[in-house]
Amino acid sequence: MASMKKRAPREQNDSWVVIAADSVVDTHETDSEPAFVRLRNPSTDATCLYMLGAGDVQLYEVKAFEEDFHSWFVGQTVQRDGRLLFITPMDPLYLMLPYLNKAGKEGKFQPVDQIVMDEEFPACSRLLSCTHSLASLHHIAEEKEVGSLKFHRYSQEKTMSWLKKKVERTVVALRKKNISVGEGVKSTTYVRVKSEYQEEDYLRYAHGLISEYISEDLSKALLKHLQLPELTSPKETEPPSKKRKLSDKPVEAGDDYTKFNSVDFSRKPPKKMTAAQKTLAKADKTGMKTMSSFFSPKVKAEKK
Repeated sequence: MASMKKRAPREQNDSWVVIAADSVVDTHETDSEPAFVRLRNPSTDATCLYMLGAGDVQLYEVKAFEEDFHSWFVGQTVQRDGRLLFITPMDPLYLMLPYLNKAGKEGKFQPVDQIVMDEEFPACSRLLSCTHSLASLHHIAEEKEVGSLKFHRYSQEKTMSWLKKKVERTVVALRKKNISVGEGVKSTTYVRVKSEYQEEDYLRYAHGLISEYISEDLSKALLKHLQLPELTSPKETEPPSKKRKLSDKPVEAGDDYTKFNSVDFSRKPPKKMTAAQKTLAKADKTGMKTMSSFFSPKVKAEKK
């Protein structure tokens, strides 16, 4: 008897489809490799996944675009994780800001390596190795030199000025890209004339984008610093943080550093009906049989 051929066991595929610039994986100038790390999200305080480039010189944000029932064909294999990860550069000061803010409540100057430290997220100290991290601290903190040592203390005034510049640069980018903003934008198919937009529309939209990377308290303080009134009721001009799309979701990191928490898509808006479905819904169905009735099993007659 011929022996049956055993099926090869399924191999676990821990890989993902990533969109990133070539510079992200460039390791020519250093011996180290880019690495995914777990860090504290500066806005939500949750555990999220980020990437540090080779030599920790650059911080990258990791966001995922995900839809149900998606997979990838990679070579001769099928990748079950159908998410598309986007790797984009990020200013490390955003992640360092909460640590400086917390230490600033003590009101004293401290070495930055004693400020940016976290037992739960030890990788946060690697942010200090990013290019321009230490050189940019003067944007959010006061500095004092004692001999060859530098000490820092959080400054709310400097931070507001720094965040305001971020908002202003974002407004410039929005105008340049002709991004639709403002209360009048009701859908992606309706685009207002550029001249109709008010400066407040751009500022409020840009403020919403920056608020994705700062705490709620700082977001409110920045809103006041920009001299923008708080919205008393939900409108189309709400910051984008309250109207995120799938591609705007930060990736929450699992305990094993490689698996990601899936986003909850259980509550989805009802699908729009096609023109044919709308016509059928309005038709008079009196006396009409359902399609399933034509395929129901016939009832056998009982023998007498």
